[in-house]
Amino acid sequence: MQYYNQDTYIYLDGEFVKANTAGTDLFGQSLHYGYGAFEGLRAYSTYHGSRIFKAEEHFNRLQESCRAINLPYQWNNNHLIEKTYELLSVNNLRSAYIRPLVFSGSNMHLTSAVESKIMIAAWEWGPYLGHNLLRVCTSRIERPNPKSFRIDAKVSGQYINSILASSDAIRNGFDEALLLDQEGFVAQASSENLFIEKDFKIYTPPLGNIFPGITRQAVIEICKDFQIEVIEKRLSIQDIHEADSAFLCGTAAEIIGIKEVDNIRYKEDWEHTIGASIQRKYKKLVLEEENYEVII
Repeated sequence: MQYYNQDTYIYLDGEFVKANTAGTDLFGQSLHYGYGAFEGLRAYSTYHGSRIFKAEEHFNRLQESCRAINLPYQWNNNHLIEKTYELLSVNNLRSAYIRPLVFSGSNMHLTSAVESKIMIAAWEWGPYLGHNLLRVCTSRIERPNPKSFRIDAKVSGQYINSILASSDAIRNGFDEALLLDQEGFVAQASSENLFIEKDFKIYTPPLGNIFPGITRQAVIEICKDFQIEVIEKRLSIQDIHEADSAFLCGTAAEIIGIKEVDNIRYKEDWEHTIGASIQRKYKKLVLEEENYEVII
């Protein structure tokens, strides 16, 4: 996929510059050590114009991720949100995936950064995992141990783990991988949170060994609107296999149903599951087709 061309602009440290002319620091810790933080947001074309879903939450989380790894963050988030809307405008985008990245300056030492820069890019991108129901497998690769790393921060280097798990799943004929935590419980997919349905209740792994997704929280809020009980508990592989249905969620993937896990197919027709109802409600939420608050 081509993410930019000769006419594409990015926001780079206070300026809009052509993406194909922007350079990178070959002596930066972000390149050598994965010492950077990023976010993923989506803008949707609504009746009220282009709207970025939960922009404030995402930029606040970017700031917190930088704080977690001692990466300087000197920007005002409201200003960054304004510049992101400008970025959409200069690229003539109404619906887009948006990627802010905070990266460090030149430093070959294993010490905290003393300076950093920010880049924001945007491009047209459909749901990350497509539209079809997924075939998922349990990965041999575990979720990072929270005692060794701030896994609630969206840090560049830790996504090598996700790349390995996802690539391994695809090589074996699946669409996505489920990662276990260090105690053998199911944590999440490579870059999405997991929900299962069982006996008209929704279950999801608790915070602690998972990434605290913003879309995950939106799903929980939708369930409250539906008066559907959401139970946060540790889930075993057996729990996943014996569920009535399951789905993944994340900003890039949005909400997408799972057809089978480890070649065990769910018996429930997806269109009649609670997950499908949540998926439809979420789409109305991001498109402002109902009276929900969207932060601009």
